[in-house]
Amino acid sequence: MNVHEIEEYRKFTAPAELHKAVNTLKGMVAGITTDRKISEDEVNELSHWCLCHANLIDRHPFKELIPLIQSAYEDEILTSDEADDIVWLCNNFVSDSNYYDLVTSSIQFLSGMIHGILADGEITDDEIHALRSWIQMNSYLSGCYPFDEIESILISILEDDVITQEEREMLKAFLSNFVDLKSSYNLNDRELEELKEKYSIGGICAICENMQIADNEICFTGQSLKASRKEIAQIITDLGGIFKNSPTNKTRYLVVGKAGNPCWAFSCYGRKVEDAVRRRKEGQLLTIVDEEDFWDAVEDVK
Repeated sequence: MNVHEIEEYRKFTAPAELHKAVNTLKGMVAGITTDRKISEDEVNELSHWCLCHANLIDRHPFKELIPLIQSAYEDEILTSDEADDIVWLCNNFVSDSNYYDLVTSSIQFLSGMIHGILADGEITDDEIHALRSWIQMNSYLSGCYPFDEIESILISILEDDVITQEEREMLKAFLSNFVDLKSSYNLNDRELEELKEKYSIGGICAICENMQIADNEICFTGQSLKASRKEIAQIITDLGGIFKNSPTNKTRYLVVGKAGNPCWAFSCYGRKVEDAVRRRKEGQLLTIVDEEDFWDAVEDVK
């Protein structure tokens, strides 16, 4: 597409572009202010984000929003009051618009919040705990990519109440997957790629407390600690579920066997897991489940 064709196309996508941008900005400001400290790097990141969205300046609400942001960071200090004003204006627009449903809007906010947390290139304890609190308060997003993955990695990091530098780097590498680096001033693509290679972070099991077997298609991968694949297939069928050997467009759960996979939370696994992650990215409601949650669900219905 040439520039003229892109502008013509944007006439039809303007409502979606506007709504996504406002939701993302709202999350970004929340992420930047979540540790109650606003650095020069974070101000520059917000400024750069505005420049990347300058094409929206003549459209509501950006004709009010971008000047407000520019005014807020012109002294290179973004105060809490200024941040609150930006969030308030974002909320004012989003609450009056029904272009996207709640789930999509919330995932857009989450993407912005992650960008805000990463804006200065560092992740503090306060930011990690704030992200965990947001995840806990928005559990209705369970099953939506990348909610389950983020929830699981946070639980793994916080389970011993100690956050190591290695865990911070791992989290930074993982969260960077959900930030548009083209709209970032501070985030170094090369550094992030090196971190991703270092930690080889792949798909992650959801914390699935309410797995429903009946009427759902279930796939199993890996080796089970408790039963053969044939026995598992029979259990699923007996409980009203549908067993499949590989993920399909109707698969609701991919259960990952525990045997031989002690480091599941931060490791890459085989073809079925990659297929399931791809399907989740494309919008399929598919939850990747640890084997223990599967057996808990079996016990609940017996």
